[in-house]
Amino acid sequence: DANRQISEYKFKLSKAEQDITTLEQSIGRLEGQVARYKNAAENAEKVEDELKAEKRKLQRELRTALDKIEEMEMTNSHLMKRLEKMKANRTALLSQQ
Repeated sequence: DANRQISEYKFKLSKAEQDITTLEQSIGRLEGQVARYKNAAENAEKVEDELKAEKRKLQRELRTALDKIEEMEMTNSHLMKRLEKMKANRTALLSQQ
């Protein structure tokens, strides 16, 4: 009976050691996954920061371009008015002759 119990305990010990080995392997695998996910998250944050900076830069450029367009439209309008005045003056001069 004692031999049977010893044999049973040896089997349980062997099984427990196998379970421990399996769990240690799982821990190692999960730690590797955590490290990969952490690196991926850090890289994603870095890319996000770069994209935000690029967005700010592009928005600045857009504002500058829109300001320039507005300025050019005003200049164009002013020049069109001057041209119309010059045409009117020319027409008036031609009609006086």
